[in-house]
Amino acid sequence: MAFKLKTFKELVSLTKEKLDEALIPLRVEAAKNRAQGEVIKLKEKMIGLEARINEACAKKDIDFNTVGDLMDEYDLTERRLKQIEGLVAALFPEG
Repeated sequence: MAFKLKTFKELVSLTKEKLDEALIPLRVEAAKNRAQGEVIKLKEKMIGLEARINEACAKKDIDFNTVGDLMDEYDLTERRLKQIEGLVAALFPEG
């Protein structure tokens, strides 16, 4: 039962593995927070687009192409929001 000292390289790699393992929950939380930040940005963009659409429709001379472009942008943003929310739900199912 002789004690065998591991090489320095083995000891360092073990320490790094343990450190990486300890950081996993923090990395998961950071990724989830970044995703939530993207969700918030998209929701803010949609609110801004709603206001711009309403303003464009309230003009005396409505530019229907501009309104259509704004509505397209709103629809794309809404679709992206659903994609990101689905991705968040799939990646972080616990909450």
